[in-house]
Amino acid sequence: MTGLTKPLVPSKRIVVMGVSGCGKTSLGQRLAQALNIPFTDGDDLHPARNIALMAQGQPLTDADRWPWLDRVAQVLSGADGVVACSALKRSYRDRIKARGGGSLVFVHLAAPKSVIAARLAQRAGHFMPAALLDSQYVILEPLSDDENGTTLPADHSLSDLLATALAALQG
Repeated sequence: MTGLTKPLVPSKRIVVMGVSGCGKTSLGQRLAQALNIPFTDGDDLHPARNIALMAQGQPLTDADRWPWLDRVAQVLSGADGVVACSALKRSYRDRIKARGGGSLVFVHLAAPKSVIAARLAQRAGHFMPAALLDSQYVILEPLSDDENGTTLPADHSLSDLLATALAALQG
């Protein structure tokens, strides 16, 4: 079930990443609970301007994202925890690692765009419109072999994802 071909460097500083609607928050909350560490939803760290842009159907630029990514890094700086954060580009993940200090593990929830689009069509009350999904897939850079992380299929059950993620995190 995992795309991982190498052992992870164990860490309790975890970023659950992927496009909107992939299940980052659901898995992140369950991981944090299982590991008895804090959970933070990266959506709660966005500046109000970013949320307004996305709600209007405007994709964020790198310049829009840098302050948000710095806030994500700050949450993980020197403390165990799980953060749900899209972390779509390698440069975003590198920034979180550099500013968060220490070892991080990335858990990428991946699925075909059609699966995520169907989920987003059912989701109500979230500022991120389904219309921005294409822009997220355009910039998505899957984890590289040299990154400390694993890729899991987002279309599997939450209980299967949790079990697989916990097994991977324990090395």
